[in-house]
Amino acid sequence: MYKSPFTFTLAFSLLMTGLLTACSSHGDHQPQASLDLTILHINDPHSHLDSRSRLLQLRNAAGERVAVSVDAAGFPRIAAAFTELAAGKNNVLKLHAGDALTGTLYFNRAGELGEADAALMNTVCFDAFTLGNHEFDKGDTALHDWLALLNSGQCQTPVLSANVQFGTNSALHSSRAGSMVQPSTVVERGGQKIGIVGLTISGKTKSGSSPDPDTIFEDETVAAQRAIDALREQGINTIVLLSHIGYHNDRRLLAGLSGVDVVIGGDSHSLLGPDALATYGIGSPVGAYPTMLTNLDGDPVCLAQAWEYGQIVGELQVSLDAAGRVTACTGTPHVLISDAMTIDGAPISAADRAAIDTDIQNSGFLRITAPDAYATAVLRPYRESVEIYKETLVGTAPLELCARRVPGGPGSADYGRSSPECNAEGNVNIRGGDIQQLVAQAYLEAANMHYGGADFSLQNGGGVRVPLHGTVTAADAVEVLPFDNQLWKLSITGAQARAMIEDGLDAVFRPGGSTGPYPYAGGLRWHVNANQPKGSRASNFEVYHRASGTWRPLEDASHYTLFTLTFLVNGGNGYTTLRNVPEKHRMDIGIQDADMFLTYIDNLPKDSSGLPVIQRLAPSWYSTQSFIGPSLF
Repeated sequence: MYKSPFTFTLAFSLLMTGLLTACSSHGDHQPQASLDLTILHINDPHSHLDSRSRLLQLRNAAGERVAVSVDAAGFPRIAAAFTELAAGKNNVLKLHAGDALTGTLYFNRAGELGEADAALMNTVCFDAFTLGNHEFDKGDTALHDWLALLNSGQCQTPVLSANVQFGTNSALHSSRAGSMVQPSTVVERGGQKIGIVGLTISGKTKSGSSPDPDTIFEDETVAAQRAIDALREQGINTIVLLSHIGYHNDRRLLAGLSGVDVVIGGDSHSLLGPDALATYGIGSPVGAYPTMLTNLDGDPVCLAQAWEYGQIVGELQVSLDAAGRVTACTGTPHVLISDAMTIDGAPISAADRAAIDTDIQNSGFLRITAPDAYATAVLRPYRESVEIYKETLVGTAPLELCARRVPGGPGSADYGRSSPECNAEGNVNIRGGDIQQLVAQAYLEAANMHYGGADFSLQNGGGVRVPLHGTVTAADAVEVLPFDNQLWKLSITGAQARAMIEDGLDAVFRPGGSTGPYPYAGGLRWHVNANQPKGSRASNFEVYHRASGTWRPLEDASHYTLFTLTFLVNGGNGYTTLRNVPEKHRMDIGIQDADMFLTYIDNLPKDSSGLPVIQRLAPSWYSTQSFIGPSLF
């Protein structure tokens, strides 16, 4: 089993006790017994309740790493892991660091808003849950109603946030909701009281979500310290910060906080653990699990986070001395996978399977976990609701919304992707796919309607898979965008926007390029000459100015807000400019692309039958205004 190599030695522990008892905040109260604590935790599931297929790089009988398909994650698997990891342990905390909501059709297409999420959370019975920014996406009243659903079960999970102050008109104001949301809670393990303080990211929630106008989010450091001090005045020596402010923000915050011992984080979707996570095809970690830091007192603090979408259950082992100070901290980020596996869709030979099982065991973090039967039963009716919804008629497309990744006339590499009728009509040859452009426009309009606004959006042509024509079901719309991407907001300069578009064009037109990266933008347009070198293929950039309703030149030094996909933000399809945007200029919106597209369709004008009419955009809205390119590439 993978364990972080950090462990305090006894000598160091004794030295710290001797030197710091007089001056550390831990020495202000009567010492209690030492304690070994297990913290099991998740963060940012974003309504990803179903499992999904993923590829791992596992070693076969020949000693080679090969792509192995497994079923992974899913809330029933999370519930099983919590049960298994807690078994036989005396002092266990089960914590959820926020953003339970929004991200898949389970949130808003399966019963009441978040009903499925609440039901599945109540199969675990968390000891505390902190509010994430996405809990506010539908406003305070909707959050109140969701918390009522969460509290309708037997778990009665404490809901925390020390820095939210609900407005006088809010459904969650204490005059109406009582203590439905608290700054902190206290639990007892091994005879020792442990304070848990919740924290919600401030600026991001106010600017990127939809809390009520008079609901205030206080500075995180000030609010956290006040809540910690209140607990310590009660004689509580051990403090866990259940934080939804992001990994790097947690690191900065800790340097200015006194009295905190453990931080269980969320918001940034940070993968923590050994470098071998990348070797096994899971992802590149941004830090150790746990990450060891010191607080304002100079005392050690364990910081942990469990990635995203229920793919990992974190297991943190913390040893505390009689003063409540951390003396040792180790842990494992358990990646939850199925026992069933295939290679290239075929069964695995006995020899390869034996080698793969050994490799899984040696990893220390891959955990074969069967879904919990009860949680599976709880999920079943919600899954059925989602499947029924997918067959619902959601709109009609009277003209074919042609699918084409790359413009170009007869003989060009992508010409055959669109139908003969679309090719004969000719718009796809000049401007590219109608459906690709419509998806980009949908992102932009959704951003301006619900998520604080954006100047332009970006979609790669290959991420949009099929055209639409005639009656359209929800399943058709999901088939357009099948990759389960989440949406992000980025702050970039005009120069970065130009470079971003040139990245996409180069990934298409360079030697060995492919058609998928071709860029489509809502609110940004240009002209393409694919025969030019990288950096010169796009020209005459213009950005739509909403206030005046006019197109204006893109200014290199100006700052713009971009709405785009996780895949592109991470540098997929060659978009290296986006990968290099600093974290402080990124905001995870957490909404699934297909769900956002469905919301866009819902808001279109209706025909006489009440169905939204999905029309092609006017030519002026197409991002590629003209195209000169090689006949073959």
